[in-house]
Amino acid sequence: MKPLILTIAAALLLAPAFASAKMMVEVAEGKPIPASFAARDIAGKARSYASIRGKNGTVLVFVRSAKWCPFCQAQMKDLKGAQAALGQRGYNLAAISYDAPEVLAGFARTHRIDYLLLSDSGSKMIDLFGLRDPQYAPGSFADGVPKPTVLVIDAKGKLLKKMVSSDYKLRPTNAQILAAVGAR
Repeated sequence: MKPLILTIAAALLLAPAFASAKMMVEVAEGKPIPASFAARDIAGKARSYASIRGKNGTVLVFVRSAKWCPFCQAQMKDLKGAQAALGQRGYNLAAISYDAPEVLAGFARTHRIDYLLLSDSGSKMIDLFGLRDPQYAPGSFADGVPKPTVLVIDAKGKLLKKMVSSDYKLRPTNAQILAAVGAR
């Protein structure tokens, strides 16, 4: 009987690790994004992919934090310069982080950002997209941040282009993002 108890106990202890590993499969280009996409906007309203997409799709930018990451803050401010060109191509622009809606709302107010900022509290979407940065230990203030990423997603939810930065200090430029969208 003891081996069975140990096996069950081991399975229960390992189950979260297996579930987490399963969630960390990165979404590949040409594949659909998770159907369960869900985040909150700066007003705390639940948003699905259907509620954030433009006529042709969405450019979704995963950032580490609007609160403490100066590279993310600079990128988010710089993205304002791409918003109109993306809109002309039928794409909405959205940035998502693990920050609370209130943090994002304050950042948007301070920097006059009017594109969509999304909160992924608990990093559920970050994990579903397989973008959690593994270098931060549980309990760290940065646990749950994504690798800096720009996704071009079509209106049906298929991932057309993925640009993931291995260095949090380097981000795709607006010109690179617009080139990835092209004339679609």
